[in-house]
Amino acid sequence: MTSAVIVDIVRTPSGKGKAGGGLADVHPATLLAGVLATLIERTGIDPALIDDVIGGCVTQSGEQAFNITRTAALAAGLPESVPATTVDRQCGSSQQAAHFAAQGVIAGAYDIAIACGVESMSRAPMFSNAQGGDANGAPLAHRYPEGLIQQGTAAEILAARWKLDRDTLDAFAARSHRLAAETAAAGGFDNELVAAGTLTADETVRPGTTAEKLAGLRPAFVNDEHKARFPEIEWSITPGNSSPLTDGASAALIMSEEKANALGLRPRARFHSFAVTGDDPLLMLTAVIPATRKVLGRAGLGIDDIDAYEVNEAFAPVPLVWQHDLAADPARLNPRGGAIALGHPLGASGTRILATLVNHLEQTGGRYGLQTMCEAGGLANATVIERL
Repeated sequence: MTSAVIVDIVRTPSGKGKAGGGLADVHPATLLAGVLATLIERTGIDPALIDDVIGGCVTQSGEQAFNITRTAALAAGLPESVPATTVDRQCGSSQQAAHFAAQGVIAGAYDIAIACGVESMSRAPMFSNAQGGDANGAPLAHRYPEGLIQQGTAAEILAARWKLDRDTLDAFAARSHRLAAETAAAGGFDNELVAAGTLTADETVRPGTTAEKLAGLRPAFVNDEHKARFPEIEWSITPGNSSPLTDGASAALIMSEEKANALGLRPRARFHSFAVTGDDPLLMLTAVIPATRKVLGRAGLGIDDIDAYEVNEAFAPVPLVWQHDLAADPARLNPRGGAIALGHPLGASGTRILATLVNHLEQTGGRYGLQTMCEAGGLANATVIERL
């Protein structure tokens, strides 16, 4: 069977997703164009050979409307003959883009593709694409009469059901910042980072973060309605143990191993197995657990065969619940920090995490890496890669 390999993968630094953030003045198409152009430059590939560019973006409105991946591809100088499309699987959009690109290669539909993603949460705010209408509609309301909830409240339910107290959540968040800061200081992110605007390093990482400092933050999702509906919740999710609003872009050059060899390019990693699944849309964040079990089953591997696990830190309870239910080694979980420190630029996070995972495996000599991402609506993608 044809193998799909990653030849190169890059990302922008994570910018604070608010006015005054390091990338707030950069148009999202420019953000994505920068990483696309860098892939072409670093590999020396003829861009006319690219069969498709598949990009993830969640808030596809305003400056991110009208197929932003095509806009960015043209802005990056790719030939007009190279097509592009934008997909939305919520937070896993660019991880799904990587799946589509790699699966297209494996199927023989593509020789070369780019998977990428972008999100400017300062310029296209969350939920701005849902303003002025009912995004769910009557049929969904009939199935879930109590109403769906937002992700922060779902994170609170996870913390309550798995008995994760505030101290545990804040300690995990502080760990994320510590590991990210240590990796940055050692140059561990250098090979994946591409300067954007004037930003050359992740500005969401706070090296001096401690659990004691985080303890002073107030819960972000509590209100009287939620208190009445969920009396079991102690309300422990704060801005400090959640991922911050973030601007960023990322991209991976994916092709068949045969094509890479023919072009004289060295593959860095191989896509080993894929999975995507759904779970309870009320809990919303738990699908990472069945998705991981599904991808490990397809891979023929056990959790102890994996050298590093990247579980997106949308909220601290997500990786902690995942770790508990999979009996995973905590030392292998997000070993360079996660989204709490490195940010979560929604549509770009899948290939951002993939970039960090590939570089971690290369720099530590690991063989297998697994990444999984919780997604709105109770969805999750999971991917196993093998370092080459």
